[in-house]
Amino acid sequence: MKNRITDLRAERRWTQADLAQRAGVSRQTVNAIETGKFDPSLPLAFRLAKLFGMRIEELFLDD
Repeated sequence: MKNRITDLRAERRWTQADLAQRAGVSRQTVNAIETGKFDPSLPLAFRLAKLFGMRIEELFLDD
């Protein structure tokens, strides 16, 4: 599943560690989501969308 996390994180000048701390996950989890190696759970997807102020559908894109 593609996502916009890398771009949105960069716009806010957050590191992967910054986003991980805000989302309550590890930096490795953020990296895996950004690179498409891991699809987040629904609760985590909602947390990420809330952090970026958007809906899940806007954050995660269908391949």
